[in-house]
Amino acid sequence: MSGHSKWSTIKRKKGAEDAKRAKIFTRLGRDIVVAARDGGGDENANPKLKLAIAKARAANMPKDNIERAIKKGTGEIEGGDVVEMLYEGYGPEGVAYIVEILTDNKNRALAEIKHAFSKHEGSLATNGAVLWQFDRKGYITIRGEIDFDDLFMEAAEAGAEDVVDDDGIITVYTPRDDFSAVENALSDAGYAFEDSELRWFPQNEIDVSTGKALQNMRLMEQLEESDDVQTVASNLNITDTVLAAYES
Repeated sequence: MSGHSKWSTIKRKKGAEDAKRAKIFTRLGRDIVVAARDGGGDENANPKLKLAIAKARAANMPKDNIERAIKKGTGEIEGGDVVEMLYEGYGPEGVAYIVEILTDNKNRALAEIKHAFSKHEGSLATNGAVLWQFDRKGYITIRGEIDFDDLFMEAAEAGAEDVVDDDGIITVYTPRDDFSAVENALSDAGYAFEDSELRWFPQNEIDVSTGKALQNMRLMEQLEESDDVQTVASNLNITDTVLAAYES
């Protein structure tokens, strides 16, 4: 998961910058709608909703917007008709991609995804073409002054497969089927999540030239700039050399 972890680190660094954009509220609002739709409008009984609301508050999203999104999700008011979709594709040098979408306009979302792949010498793939190269796993991150050993034991007992401390940010990886159990156990134990979701992880990462790797990273960046894109996964191996070139 080395390349995937490095890309996650890059995204965390960009988080404060991205939050300055007004359109971030659109994405946060959809997260709240879906969380409320799937698990109910009580954040104390719905860890995903609690996390979505916390992210919205951290981005200074107005309280009225948050409450309206919750009501859309629970069906109290209209406008919660967002759909989830998944696209597969190839970037330069055959790097495989999975792009998860959450949108209220499928045509707009597809047009943006196609444009991003085309601009960076990639292409969309047929259903199932690259999916087999990835595993679906739980991904939970926790930041703060935490006793690692206590968290490790709590997560392991609930079914986690790995717990990693990366400069004060603890990441918990779980099998897909144990994700909810681990999430609930950590939430009940009082841990506050920075992220908590199912993600796609490549079974094997591939190496490409530095130039093509940078081109792929620019493709990832453009895909994630779309309001409709929730997550982007690839099997690109982001080496230290590539990372240094990207950040320079």
